[in-house]
Amino acid sequence: MDSSKSKTELEGKNNFKGFLFDLIIYISIMFLVREIYIPKVGFIANGLFWSLTTLVIAAWRMKVRNVTWKELGLRKPDNFGKTFSVSALILVTTMISLIAFNIVIDHLPFSLTADTSSESAVSKFGNLKGNWAHFFLIIPFILLESMLEELLDRGFLMNWIEKLFSTTSFATVIAVILQAAIFGFRHSNDFSERSITVGIIGLIMGIAYVKFGRNLWPLIIAHCILNTGSMIERVL
Repeated sequence: MDSSKSKTELEGKNNFKGFLFDLIIYISIMFLVREIYIPKVGFIANGLFWSLTTLVIAAWRMKVRNVTWKELGLRKPDNFGKTFSVSALILVTTMISLIAFNIVIDHLPFSLTADTSSESAVSKFGNLKGNWAHFFLIIPFILLESMLEELLDRGFLMNWIEKLFSTTSFATVIAVILQAAIFGFRHSNDFSERSITVGIIGLIMGIAYVKFGRNLWPLIIAHCILNTGSMIERVL
């Protein structure tokens, strides 16, 4: 057992109520703030407001627990070549997993709400078809949102869930699964194709985070590329 894991377990044993309190506040704000929508400023501005509000809560609880973003993985990679290789592996694994899900979805023993993300994207981002000027206008905000999601979902949420269950032998497994489920549900607020698709992405990101040294940069790069590719598809 390494020293970092021992420290995590000790923190969980000594402060279970503290981490539970943090998660209740964080998750409650995460969902409640999404009930606030200002039509005049558009979806992107609202989305950034939601994420930045949640970021403030996370930063507040991190300060209380004396934890830094660097400790959670926002640190300079030891090897940039490896970082980009891990990002590429995440992208390939994600694509294969989503293709596999699309193959088996019609054979599932239960029905799912249809994925309406293509239709809702028009109302969220505007009609991007052939509109490269609009694409380059909004893509910086999309990339910022992608980074914020990795900071919050893999950086903060996953680590806090892991600390909460650190007295068990499956704390990391529980944390990976729960953060992916929350990540997926938050994107559609129902049990749908979209929530599962996004949940799969969150699951792969969570596994990669643990497997490759808990550095957030490979995940941020992969997430930014995924979302950029998704937006480009709407332009072409």
